[in-house]
This record gives sequence, C-alpha cells and structure tokens, in this order.
Amino acid sequence: MLNSAHNKTFAPFLQLMPEIAMRTSFAEIISLLEQGFSADIYPAFDPEVRIASPVSENTDTNWLRTANTVGINVRTIQNFWNIIPYTFTLPSAQNAIHILPIWEPGVVASLYGPSSWNINPEFFSKELAAGFPHLNTVEKQLKVVINILHLLGKAVGMDVVPHTDRFSEMAVGNPQFFEWLQRRDLAIVNHSPDLYKEVQTLIFDHLRRTGSAVPGLSVPRDRDIFFEDLPESERLRMLFGEIYDYWGRLNRRKVIINLLYEQGYETVPATMGPPYRGIEVDPDPGAKVSDEEGREWRDYRITRPETFSRVFGPLARYKLYENKHNDETWDLDFNRPNRAAWSYVCERYRRIQAEFGFDFMRGDMSHVQMRPEGVPAVRDDYYDLLGAVKQTVLREKPYFGYFAESFLAPPGEMAYGDECDHLEASFADSTLGDLQSEPVGTQKFVRDFRQYRDWLETRRFSPNFTIMTADKDDPRFDRFYLSGNEIRYFMALFLTDMPSYMGLGFECRDPHPEPAPNEHYTKLYVFQMSEGGKGTKGPFQWGKNERLYANLVRQKQFAEMVFAKIRDAKTEWLLPPDRNGDRKTIAWTQAGTDKFVFIANLDTLAAHIVDVVLPDNDSAAWKVCFSTERADIADNAGITVADGRVHGALSPGEGLVLCAYF
Repeated sequence: MLNSAHNKTFAPFLQLMPEIAMRTSFAEIISLLEQGFSADIYPAFDPEVRIASPVSENTDTNWLRTANTVGINVRTIQNFWNIIPYTFTLPSAQNAIHILPIWEPGVVASLYGPSSWNINPEFFSKELAAGFPHLNTVEKQLKVVINILHLLGKAVGMDVVPHTDRFSEMAVGNPQFFEWLQRRDLAIVNHSPDLYKEVQTLIFDHLRRTGSAVPGLSVPRDRDIFFEDLPESERLRMLFGEIYDYWGRLNRRKVIINLLYEQGYETVPATMGPPYRGIEVDPDPGAKVSDEEGREWRDYRITRPETFSRVFGPLARYKLYENKHNDETWDLDFNRPNRAAWSYVCERYRRIQAEFGFDFMRGDMSHVQMRPEGVPAVRDDYYDLLGAVKQTVLREKPYFGYFAESFLAPPGEMAYGDECDHLEASFADSTLGDLQSEPVGTQKFVRDFRQYRDWLETRRFSPNFTIMTADKDDPRFDRFYLSGNEIRYFMALFLTDMPSYMGLGFECRDPHPEPAPNEHYTKLYVFQMSEGGKGTKGPFQWGKNERLYANLVRQKQFAEMVFAKIRDAKTEWLLPPDRNGDRKTIAWTQAGTDKFVFIANLDTLAAHIVDVVLPDNDSAAWKVCFSTERADIADNAGITVADGRVHGALSPGEGLVLCAYF
C-alpha cells in the first residue's frame, strides 16, 4: 500500500494555481517544511541520508497497480527544487511523482536522448544552493528533493530509457554495446557485426595521439585493454574529462564525433513499430539536415514500412542481440543475446536507483517487441531489457515497480504479437494506455475504458486511467481537452483500484480552440529548440484556466476528506461501463464498505438521466455530498434519492458522489 496524508500545513496550497504556488519564497517553503515535519525535516537536507519511501515497507510491487501518478518535466519548472512547491498543490490521492528523464541531453537537447549518465546541470537550483551551500551540485539537490518527496508521502519514479543520443558518451565509450553502420552519401556501405572494432580503433588511436583529458591518467597501449578491462568511469574520464567540466567534455566529444563523421561511422538509429529492422537512407532532399558544425546528416527510413514504422535518427538503441547472416538481412538472432550490454544497462540503472532512492521506473518505449513470431511461450532472462532492469533492482528493493509506456494497441500494430502478453512477460505492474488520446464521452472512449477495466480484472498489470501526458500536451491534441477535464480528473481520483497518470499543467490548461503559441505546451519542452515548428522562445507558460482549477480544487478537497477511507478499495459496479460504448453513464461503489457511491456522466455535450440502485442500506441514509459541477450540494435540482435508488439528470460531464451516513 502507498500511504500518504496531506499535512494540514500544506493544505492551503491545494487552492493555489501551480504558477502562484511556485512563487512562494524559498524561506517560506523551508518554514512550512519545518512546521510540517519538525526535526524530521533536517536529515532530508543531508544528501548522504536516504529518507525511507512511503512504499519501502512493501514486499512486492502491487502498490503501483493503484498509484495515482503525476508526471513532471523539470524543464517546464526550471529546476529540481521547484518540484516541492508544485507538489504542495497535489492532494494525497495523487501519491506518486514521475520525474521525466534527468540526464544530460544530446541532439536538440531532447530529454529522451541522453548523452551521458550525468545529471542534467540545467536542473540545478541556485536558490537551493544559496540557502544550503553544501548542496552545491545538481546530484546532491536531486537526492534532497527525493528525500522531501518521500516525507510528503510521494513515491518517486525515474525514466529507464533503452536508447541514448546517437553519439552519446555511452556509445563512444562503449562501441561494443551499440550497433554501427558506415554510410557514404545515400548508401549504407557497411553494417557488419564487427564494425564496432573499427570504431574502437579510430577512437583509441585518437586518444593515444591527444593523451588523456585528465592529466595523470595513463592511456593503455592496447585497444582491447582500454575498452574491455578499464572501468568505464576511468575510460570516460580519459576520453572526455571530469564530470563537472561540462564544456570540456562536450567539446572533446564533438572532436570524436567529427572523426567518426569523416569516416562515415554512425550508430544504427532506434526504430519503432513492425518490422523494426531493415533501414535505408532516405533520398528525399528534405531528409537532409545540417548541424551547427556544418556537417550534413541523412535521415533513414524502413525499407518495408508498416503503419507505425518510425526511425529516430538522433537516437541509438543498445545492441541487445547478435545479428543473423552477417547482417545482410538485418535479422536479429534472439537466441544470441549480447550479454555484456544487458549487464551494463541493468547495472547502471541499479546504481542510479541505489544512489538517489527512486521507487519505480517508467520504461520508455515499453511497446517495443521485435520478435516477428510474437511473445515466446517461454520467456528467458534476455526477453526484454526494461523487465531485466526491474528484476535487477528487485533483488535489493522488492518494492521497485515498473510503469510501462505502452499504448495497448491492437496486436501487430505497434509491436509484434499481443501487447498485453508482452507487458506480462516483461514484468510490468501498470501501463500508460491510451485513454488520453480520445475525447471523453465518445463511443470509442467508453468502449476502450470498458476494455481497460476488463484487462485490469484479468491481467497481471493495470492499465492507467490516463488524463494527459507530456506527449499529448501538444497543439495536435488540443481537441482532447476542450471539455470533459473535470470528469477525467474525477475518475482518476476515485476509481481507487485503477492507477492514473496526469502530466503537469493539465490542472489549469487553457482551452485552445485554435493552437496557442508553443510556450503553452509542455511537450515542446521535452526538446530545446529555438526555431522551427517545435521551437520555443522563453519559459513554459502556465495555463490561466481559473474555472477549471477551481473545479478541481473542490475535488482535491473532497478527496482529502474521503480518500483514506476508500484507498485501494476494489470497485463494485452499480452501472458498469457499456461494452459497446453506447451508454454514457457509469456508477460504482467500493466492495466491502458501501460508504460512497460515485456516478459519472461521460457525455460532455448532453445531460443524461441516471437511475441507479443503491447498495443494500437504508435509502434514507444516502445523501448527495459532492458534485463536480454544483459547488452548492444543496442544489440537487432533478436528483432524488428514494426507495433504494438515485434518480435524476446529470449535467454534461458531471460527477456525483452520494455518502451513506449511519
């Protein structure tokens, strides 16, 4: 169970728009923490101390199957410290924080293209360092923020990313863990399994000529000793320099990138969707890109694409399997895992979890399943990298959960085989799903929601009731959020046996009948681009939707009163979601308690009559105690409770709660 209680000291923040909450002075935040936790707060500011997580007493990962998670792109709030005042605005029911990728980024500064294992220095808080001079590195600050989040009753998750920037320190420092190609203009001229050795030789010869980036480190005379015997930390210091020499490391890496570029060496780009394998240079003139150094790069494309086939040129996936037929057909041999690469990635993430105290992982691109025959009947230890990372951490932290980025697409669309089978085989506890990609109340939304509930009952993972993600806070998806936001939040909070996910900014997002400037979308801060369609100029702009926020504040405050009584309770349907998606009303209570009845009209365009049989209690004991649309619960126009039933008209998109008083 994930225990959490919103301390009364922070309760006033529930009413503050996030933008206003984050203007709270540093001194006032510290004072509030002291009031809320007394002397318990002081150890949290020691980066050598790990404050116990609210889930650390769990002996399994089932807690994640009902967690209500909030995703935070730190770039939108500028630094790690600002997570704290933002978290003050969340109710106890939203009891998990997912921090989007935290590593130094590569091309276009994409958070999902890490260039090293070092924490992104742009997330450093000068304010926190001024208040506590011993917190003088971004790593120390992250440790302290996670400590405080644990005190606030929040589990904290990190991203596990199965790829890197195409010329990351990981790839340049470990060519053997990546797949390489050699390109000449529009042709891939070499893609042999041993090409990484040529890359190693080029890099090693360069290092022998220039010497170690850190004086005093002796470069071995043998390439194999350098790449196979030296600890990676020493190898990276020789190649790039010390961790806090940011510009020096970047410039030394650029020199090596240029050497590789001149010889045509590139990492094989990451792909998505069947058939995954088999790429060629895209000859379209628009597929040519020049970087700031004047180098020309070419995009790639799948040779025999299907619906969801994608090639991500700036990203390189770890080489997890050897290739068949000397790579002539691009086929992978799943019976020949590249064990050293698996061990490398798993151990790296194990160390990150241990260093910072993360409670769960969000697996990026969890929908990738490359085996054309689908999920194998017998899964071995080298079936799925994300699952292997979870299993590695579980040996030390039995509560460490896995939240999967999978959209539950039909079999064969985004992955070979059945995604549900794949999620189970890879030990996922919950998955993102795709309810955020459909306006509330459509036939498809209701039908998909019913399917998700069926999977929740029958599968070993839980689909999330996802409200919004960073990927969907984008001008292309504005129509999803023109209406129905209150009922989305209502269901996310009060379906207590179903996890939920909400991206930062949803709670005050303005309706955009026409696209707003890019600065109003969190998705566009996953990158750092000043020009083009994804370019942003200046900081993220919070929505000013005071009406929506006021409506959600009432839900937060009601949740504070009742959530402890119903937390994790199994849903008992009084009016289940319609399998065909035709009926737009649902109603439920909690099995074994019968203290509350929740009713929702998913139609955001029209009122609907509901007629619900109440649980077997004295009907006189049931009273309307909350509505998402009616601030005054005495205004029960059209709602009657009599003869063991509740009957009446719910407004478009309204959620209603009845309480049983004994």
